[in-house]
Amino acid sequence: MIHRTTRVLAAELPGHVGETVEISGWLHRRRGLKSVTFLVIRDRSGLAQVVAGTGVDFPEETVLRIRATVTANSQAPGGVELTAPEITLLSGLAAPPPVSLFRPVVPAALPVILDTAPVTLRHPRLAAVHRISAASVAGFRAALDGLGFTEIQTPKVVSSATESGANVFRLDWFGSTAYLAQSPQFFKQTMVGVFERVYETGPVFRAEPHDTARHLAQYTSLDAELGFITDHRDVMAVVREAVAGMTASVAERASEAVESLPVKLPEVPAEIPSVHFAEAMRMLGADEPDLAPAHERRLSEWALREHGSEFLFVVGYPMAKRPFYTHPDPARPAYSNSFDLLFRGLELVTGGQRLHRHEDYLAALAARGEPAEPYESYLQAFAHGMPPHGGFALGLERWTARLTGADNVRRATLFPRDLHRLTP
Repeated sequence: MIHRTTRVLAAELPGHVGETVEISGWLHRRRGLKSVTFLVIRDRSGLAQVVAGTGVDFPEETVLRIRATVTANSQAPGGVELTAPEITLLSGLAAPPPVSLFRPVVPAALPVILDTAPVTLRHPRLAAVHRISAASVAGFRAALDGLGFTEIQTPKVVSSATESGANVFRLDWFGSTAYLAQSPQFFKQTMVGVFERVYETGPVFRAEPHDTARHLAQYTSLDAELGFITDHRDVMAVVREAVAGMTASVAERASEAVESLPVKLPEVPAEIPSVHFAEAMRMLGADEPDLAPAHERRLSEWALREHGSEFLFVVGYPMAKRPFYTHPDPARPAYSNSFDLLFRGLELVTGGQRLHRHEDYLAALAARGEPAEPYESYLQAFAHGMPPHGGFALGLERWTARLTGADNVRRATLFPRDLHRLTP
């Protein structure tokens, strides 16, 4: 019978003291002394120290398999090290990485990190950001699953550019013109007529020529839509549960990443404070149709000072600044039953109540001078009966950037796509 050694992860080694085990990973760092060479091996769980003889000169990032004895050593990572190793090369000798991946802080500017992302993302601090992002998505899913939502996947190629007024990317679709979807908005609304409560996580595309630290041409949107609501406040309650679930998931699933960066996780209030847009404008001494970035920062400072909250809902945006499907405030028709959620000075979520009667959609389009024909496939759902409903969209990269204190949303994006970048 052939004996097969089961691979042990670096984080599991303290439970195997005195045993001979096999680990595999990348050579994170090599330190050669007169009589001994220390190899630090990196795998998905962390780092392990190997005590080898002299003359072991594999380049860093070479992939190795090591069979050795686990020996207690309080000075080594995890309090153990591997001794008497048998080393097997699993890759070719690695070329030198573009930056030193073993240093505590990434010794490179953002353009270098992005240009060489397939390698630089191996740095534990850079990888930690994306572990937090992954835990956030898991928390979003778990929170909405717990509220009776159904996950859906909708097309990212559409036949018309009609959703939000944002610029769109055109492409050739077997000889016809098609567009990359700006959001799953229309699809998730129509699916309320099937499942009542739906959510989606996926890419959206905006051909806006923004060149800022907060904008991307492709980003990940966490979307939800729910039926049988009273108004937008029911949607805001779901946003609160989603954000709380994401925060809890990061604490549970990515605790080591949180500690390594380090990250200060927010406390999500049982009820997130809110301010009406008109009142916000009065507080700011402004008279604008929308919030500027400086306004968002000042309002967030106010929420933290007055309510002890890093989150703030701004409700009742002017109807003129919201899409045609937005439900007006019955008491103040110039304002809408919509909201944004600010987090640490940045707009994170946009949402609200939608129109749900077919005749209201026809009137809303007519009022904006738009024909109904381009929206025919979308509007058919409302002609066949739809409940009062609403929803929201949360930008994952913005959330992760704010959570980790990143100064640029690209630091929270694996391979950013923006005005200048299509590679790697």
